[in-house]
Amino acid sequence: MPAIVDIPSGRLVTNDYQQITLDFATEWTSLHREGAPDLYPRALRDEIDAVMDDVFRDVNNGVYRAGFATGQDEYEEACADVFRRLERLAERLETQRYLVGDTITEADIRLFTTLVRFDAVYHGHFKCNRWKLTENRVLWAYARDLYQTPGFGDTVDFDHIKRHYYQVHTGINPSGIVPLGPDLSGWTEPHHREELGGRPFGDGTPPKPVPDGEEVPARGRP
Repeated sequence: MPAIVDIPSGRLVTNDYQQITLDFATEWTSLHREGAPDLYPRALRDEIDAVMDDVFRDVNNGVYRAGFATGQDEYEEACADVFRRLERLAERLETQRYLVGDTITEADIRLFTTLVRFDAVYHGHFKCNRWKLTENRVLWAYARDLYQTPGFGDTVDFDHIKRHYYQVHTGINPSGIVPLGPDLSGWTEPHHREELGGRPFGDGTPPKPVPDGEEVPARGRP
């Protein structure tokens, strides 16, 4: 679980993981880099909050409810919620590039964190296998669009993602064996989502490339 710790004192500041990034966006603006995009614009906050609530309940947390279910009915209900919400999100994203407004917001970031792990771990490890992300035309293009946006894919380590889930959750995967797949090459294929318009960073600017020495190792990239 993510947390913010005061280094000099070693004291925990907060581990409210749903609020941390919103605090970054609203309370720590004096520490933002010059040109940092507004990921939580005031005029759209009510809509962003509503979308994020749905995404968290049915997608971010939904895959965990399915994966750690201890009974068939519990699993089936959670799995159904995951895919019902993903299908509704796909409908929303059919005609607009991002979830809220014409720029990337906190809502997109929160959905991306689950989508980027979906085929690699949630489809098999958590049994969310009604269909793969790559089999949903809209969500797959949307996920590729974000992945290819500076600040997203350049920080994603697929090898680490797989090893974490398959080796840590021994109750689900007691052998600790990490699967070789899935094929990652599609993540860098054209997505054509720019045809829907939108301005990824709004009036801001993209982040700089990952610093030397902090790049994702080759085995973790497509």
